[in-house]
Parts: sequence; structure tokens; C-alpha cells
Amino acid sequence: MTHTECLIIGSGPAGYTAAIYAARANHNPILIEGPQMGGQLMTTTVVENFPGYPDGVEPFQMMDDLRRQAERFGTQFVSGIVTKVDFMHGEHHIWVEDTDEYTADTVIIATGASARYLGIPSEDTYRGHGVSACATCDGFFYRKKTVAVVGGGDTACEEATYLAGLCEKVYLIVRKPFLRASEIMQQRVLNNPKIEVLFEHNTLTLTGEGKVEGADLIYRKGEPDETIRHIDINGFFLAIGHHPNTQLFRGQIELDEEGFIRTVSGTQATNLAGIFAAGDCADPHYRQAIVAAGSGCKAAIEADKYLKSK
Repeated sequence: MTHTECLIIGSGPAGYTAAIYAARANHNPILIEGPQMGGQLMTTTVVENFPGYPDGVEPFQMMDDLRRQAERFGTQFVSGIVTKVDFMHGEHHIWVEDTDEYTADTVIIATGASARYLGIPSEDTYRGHGVSACATCDGFFYRKKTVAVVGGGDTACEEATYLAGLCEKVYLIVRKPFLRASEIMQQRVLNNPKIEVLFEHNTLTLTGEGKVEGADLIYRKGEPDETIRHIDINGFFLAIGHHPNTQLFRGQIELDEEGFIRTVSGTQATNLAGIFAAGDCADPHYRQAIVAAGSGCKAAIEADKYLKSK
């Protein structure tokens, strides 16, 4: 069993930033890196909207920079996946790979969230080469080009509207015969001359040589007038939601109806003393690396104050 004043779960911008601040406060944090350094950020090819990189930066390089900075101040890194936690009996217990046990005075959860995908094989083939789950992150790469957005809710309409400000044309692929978005978002989409809504369409596959160049769609699947349609596109954006990586904490800390960790208003504190949350696992709205990093900073500062109060 290993004890630490501060244990951080997650190795994205939130986790590494929390580690930098906790280490500089002399708490000698342990960071459990999880299955993939950088999380969702690793699905894009170049990060251009994170301050400090005027020419853009590859996501692995940015994460390595953050990791080395945290390491410089004394962060200890553990490779592995957290498989069990117990926050309910005073001291916080965390198990990695079911075998290595850690105890911590404070825990910062920064496990991120994962985009929901359609499940078609070509999504994986073109991930990072035309397939994206974040218009704000990657829309700039498709200026004056044609893209498609999948989804019919507020997020999809917001992303389609955002992309219409950059792109030549935006297809909104909706599997139902109506939009689920709020009335105001529907009107913004339907009244935008750059957006063409394709109701009752499902995506069969994406096509292209090394990058997305088109999509095959099926209209009115299973109906007598079912037809196949091809559209030429340069980018394919998923806007069908995200699920936070918080299943491990159910029954331990308070989550909202979608599984995002609830934090005390204006802070990164959870409903349990000494447990803090940062990044996309507690953020259903922004899902940006810079926002995650800022919340990691806040979580570490609050953990420091908590430790000093004890």
C-alpha cells in the first residue's frame, strides 16, 4: 500500500495541470495515467487553439510537454488503469489493475469523457483524417470546404451553425424526420442558406483515399422507397453526445443524470470532502483542452487548501 497527499486519476490537460500545481505546492502527487495519455485530444492531428503554440502543436507533443513539466516538479507517474475506488470509509483507497493499492488524503478525478460514435468501421479508419467529434477544435481546418454533421439535437445544430460560418456548405444528417433541438436552434439551422438538412438519413460508410472525401447515406432505411445517396464532403463531424468516463465512481460520488460529476458551484469540489473533479468528466458544456487545464489548476489549488486546513 502506498500513501500520498494527492492522487490524480487521468492524464489529459486537466490531470497534468493539476499535477503541476500540486507538485509545486510540495504535495508530491501520484498521477495514474490510464489507458491513453491525452484522452480525446489524441483524436485530432494538430492543436491550434491552445495558448502558447502559435504554429499549432501535435497533441502527443503537447501532452508530453505537460507531462515533463509535471515531472520536473516531482510528480510520480503510474502506468495502469484504476479498477476500483473506495471513498466511503474515511481515507480514500484507489486500486490500480486490481492489485496495487493506494491511499490518498485528496483525490483529483480527471478521467475525461468519450464522444459517442455511430459504430461504422470507417469512423475508425478516418479518425483524425476527416472524422472529428469537435467542431470548435477542428472546424478551422475545413474553411471554405464541405462538411457533414451527424445529429438532430441542440449540439448538432450548434455545431452545424458554427461550421456554416467557416465552410462553403454543411450537411446536417438527421436519422429522424424532425429535429430534436430547441425551437430557436432549429430556426437558425433551417434559415441558414449554407446548411442542408438531410432528414431520415443514416450514414452507411465514409469514403476517400487516406482522408474523408465522401459519405454513402441511406434514405428511409427499411421503407419501400429506401434509396442510397452519396455526398461529397471533406469532413465528418459527430454531434450525438458524449459520455463521461465516470462509471467507476457510481455510488461513490454524486453524478448528474448523464453521468457527469457534480461539483459545488464555483469550485471543483465534489460532495465528498477531499475529492475533486476536473476536465471533461465534470464538464458537459465546453470540452476544450484550455478549459480542462484551467479546471485542473483550480482543483489542485482547492486540494492544497483542503490539505492545509487539515
